Amino acid sequence: MASDIPANNDGITGDVMLYSRPEPLSIEAHRGLGMQRLDNPFAFAAKAHFVPLAVTEFGPAALSYPIIFVGEEKVPVGVMSLQPDDNLFITGGVFDPLAYVPAYVRRYPFVLAANQEEQQMVVCIDRAAEALVPGGEVGLFDGDEPTEYTKNAVQFCKEFETEVQRTNSFISLLKTLDMFELKTATWTPQTTDGSVAEPITIAEYWAISEEKLGKLSDGSVLELHKSGALHAIHAHLMSLMGWDRLIVRSMMRDAAAMTPQGNA
Repeated sequence: MASDIPANNDGITGDVMLYSRPEPLSIEAHRGLGMQRLDNPFAFAAKAHFVPLAVTEFGPAALSYPIIFVGEEKVPVGVMSLQPDDNLFITGGVFDPLAYVPAYVRRYPFVLAANQEEQQMVVCIDRAAEALVPGGEVGLFDGDEPTEYTKNAVQFCKEFETEVQRTNSFISLLKTLDMFELKTATWTPQTTDGSVAEPITIAEYWAISEEKLGKLSDGSVLELHKSGALHAIHAHLMSLMGWDRLIVRSMMRDAAAMTPQGNA
């Protein structure tokens, strides 16, 4: 454990989504700090319209929202909203209890980050986290030792990083097999006069091609099956039906916002 917690805050580079002031966790800098219970524990992610996912999360996440791939690296993410700076699954800082909460969000405010000087990953904590306060209910350290809470948080970060590496291998395999295609999600508004409305494009994204999947050789399919990738592929494809649910969720929230409180 001692090697995971550095003595200073030097050498940390790069930005981490959702983290405002990540600092290497250390006894000197964070002694006396602890976590307090909040009524809005997920407020920090209220503007995250997508959240990175590990491949092992595809199954449960597919039941809640679309899973797509973004950027040149084809990073898998769960789509939380149809527009930036919004999250349809977080209301008043509370995550929808019926939806899957990604591990990326659950590990907050802890994270592993690269220390270029020592060329290793070190445990960091977001010093700007609202729940992190002096004398918090659950301390980070007990004397010179990390508390059980901190040990568990560090272990969770390590396990998450292992899943990130597994996800990278999954993406690499899909790239090798040329499995990706560019897709478009559209929505056709309902009209009140019976006319046919023009479809509206709500997203362009990378997805796994069902056509290419169907043309794979038996050997490639067996390779995907043995690696566990085939299950994740089917979960991803199933999740794409969630675009309609996301649209409905957005419309319901907009309608609720327009309803006068006295008529609610």
